[in-house]
Amino acid sequence: MEFTTEPFDLDEAPAHAVVAREVVTGAGLDAVDVGPFGNTAEGDAGRVLDAVAALLRDTLEAGATRVSLQVNVVDAAGSGEGVR
Repeated sequence: MEFTTEPFDLDEAPAHAVVAREVVTGAGLDAVDVGPFGNTAEGDAGRVLDAVAALLRDTLEAGATRVSLQVNVVDAAGSGEGVR
């Protein structure tokens, strides 16, 4: 999955961005890359979908006004079972 939360604050991470980082790093995913303008995470479909649900719920509760999200489904050969 790839996601961003808004509103942005270039001076310090807003509460919703901190919550987003905590959700994805604590979700037991295979790979997580958190950056200032975009974040990615990879893992099996069940864990990614659980993380998406928590991400949406928790970041909106923490003050996010928008969550942009993209989910791609791939397997080891490049298409199919896993979620990226």
